[in-house]
Amino acid sequence: MNMIGTFWSLVPPVVAIALALITKEVYSSLFIGIVIGGLFFSGFSFTGTITHIFQDGVVKSLSDSYNVGILVFLVVLGTLVAMMNKAGGSAAFGKWAKEHIKTKVGAQIATVLLGILIFIDDYFNCLTVGSVMRPVTDRHGVCREKLAYLIDSTAAPICIIAPVSSWAAAVTGFVEGEDGFSLFLRAIPYNFYALFTIIAMFAIILSDVSFGPMKHFEKAELFYGESFEEEEKTDSKGTVFDLVFPIATLIVLCVIGMIYSGGFFASGEEKKGFVEAFSASDASVGLMLGSMGALIVTIITYLAHRVLTFGNLMSCLPEGFKAMVPAILILTLAWTLKGMTDSLGAKEFVAGIVQSGAGSFMSFLPALVFVIAIFLAFATGTSWGTFGILIPIVVAVFSNTDPTLMIISISACMAGAVCGDHCSPISDTTIMSSAGAQCVHVDHVATQIPYAMCVAGVSFVTYIIAGFVKNPFVPFIIGTAAIIGGVILLKKKSK
Repeated sequence: MNMIGTFWSLVPPVVAIALALITKEVYSSLFIGIVIGGLFFSGFSFTGTITHIFQDGVVKSLSDSYNVGILVFLVVLGTLVAMMNKAGGSAAFGKWAKEHIKTKVGAQIATVLLGILIFIDDYFNCLTVGSVMRPVTDRHGVCREKLAYLIDSTAAPICIIAPVSSWAAAVTGFVEGEDGFSLFLRAIPYNFYALFTIIAMFAIILSDVSFGPMKHFEKAELFYGESFEEEEKTDSKGTVFDLVFPIATLIVLCVIGMIYSGGFFASGEEKKGFVEAFSASDASVGLMLGSMGALIVTIITYLAHRVLTFGNLMSCLPEGFKAMVPAILILTLAWTLKGMTDSLGAKEFVAGIVQSGAGSFMSFLPALVFVIAIFLAFATGTSWGTFGILIPIVVAVFSNTDPTLMIISISACMAGAVCGDHCSPISDTTIMSSAGAQCVHVDHVATQIPYAMCVAGVSFVTYIIAGFVKNPFVPFIIGTAAIIGGVILLKKKSK
């Protein structure tokens, strides 16, 4: 029985995700999904399965230069966070925040605003916002799962509507035969899921509403506040500068690293402008170079100010690595599972479904693309992979017939990919949001899905409307009213 390029290609990730949500144990769930993928690919041959899992799966994912760059970035960022903690920068920022951020709402708003400011890359966003804001949200009784939701909701949803970001670069690269950057800019007003996620975040924070599994974790918030109070008593001479300077250095050098990888500093004809360089950047290379540069500058600065000894600084290297081990392990398994899914032809199977349904339901196609993109990104854990599959199909269907509907459908693809990525336990961004908030990964997934699905439901309706009215304003007003109205109803019900 040939399982390649059929419905069976989606079974391994679906089984892995279902097991993770049921058992609350992500490592074994991912591995079982990988084994099923290996069995399907090899035709249930024992030696073929073992070879495919380890040689074509684990080893291939860990030898991929892009993946290795992300792992280096993770370890370096973990080391930077360990240094900032040991130097007393985090504790000093906590004291500053105690004086300036007085309420639980203020702590959450500050988290969201910081997430919006760091729009360059979702990986960078997740880990930086988590490390900076976790002590502040802990103090004000915001549970770690809520923090992870806020981090995740200001990562991909912000990056996908930011013209200068690694995500804009990815989307631009998938649009062949068109001006990709111009299409990306025109698609922003139609990116309803990203826009509604931001509106929903502010509405939920300001109304102090929680629902679904998140309610359970909100009740356990006292534990985190107490643990932070104990943590704050440590004797330290650090200042806010010892936290702000490394973070600011990291941001600046990561931006420089990304435009460097895109050819901004090249000479002659290869030299590119700032926006063009960002569009052509390699996020893995840029973040790796930027984080390494920030680490070196931070070490020199701490030594010059005599904040820490060289021995203490070097002891932070293994500490940072250990802190990132759970995220690295989950990422490795998730990348391997994606490799299994790709080898089974899941992308080709989904592409065939989209092309076959494109003919007779043109006005409904944005909503259809949105749903398919959600499912594909959820099952594979990759939004960029979803862009690569669906955007070229949308361009081929609409480029010579209806340019406006093409823009709406491209935006629906981006929005659906972000939504599926937002909900998937095997998504890089979801994994890193859990790592940034330092909460149990499966708990973050379980608490976030109801929030994401509510926004997705509203977005689906607005894409149906947009397919007929062909302007972003009417669907946006209707969707915004639906989200705010829903939050008000939940508030009344909770009372």
